[in-house]
Amino acid sequence: MNYNIILASKSPRRQELLRLMDIEFRMVLKDVDESYPDSLTPEEVAVYIATKKAEAFDETVGEEIVLTADTIVCIDDLILGKPEDAAHAVEMLQLLSGRMHRVITGVCLLYKHQYHSFYDVSEVYFGKLTAEEIINYVDKYKPFDKAGSYGIQERIGLIGIERINGSYTNVVGLPTEKLYRELEKL
Repeated sequence: MNYNIILASKSPRRQELLRLMDIEFRMVLKDVDESYPDSLTPEEVAVYIATKKAEAFDETVGEEIVLTADTIVCIDDLILGKPEDAAHAVEMLQLLSGRMHRVITGVCLLYKHQYHSFYDVSEVYFGKLTAEEIINYVDKYKPFDKAGSYGIQERIGLIGIERINGSYTNVVGLPTEKLYRELEKL
């Protein structure tokens, strides 16, 4: 498949996943306010933010497909965004330790002024992490650009995640299986 795609994300993980899918793209970034109404469910939040990101392109895009995404981590009904600093990252990882949480990625495809949004949910089960494992991870990997303060493909994911129900690539930041099927529909 040959698509004319704009990836509106600076995430190196999303870029790598598209490359692994043999999808060519160019990156275009725009600043977008990522606030959302408090009344939304976590799934709605992920789609809402992804759609807001796409809306920033609606007036300027031509025949290209704009791909936007937003990944959130949710434990119980608490949404964990990106950590503010190292102490916040440690706090989040302590909260995730020994528990199941959900990773939700909302995706929006903007094509010819039409918005096509969807989401995927994966359940991630962390084993019990020691304080030393958490602190060492935060110090070395500085996960300040990651929802929930971790990357599944990094050390903490490799040693701490016991199992996943759902898509691995969704946890990385882009549900590639669903994305592929949705692109085929356009």
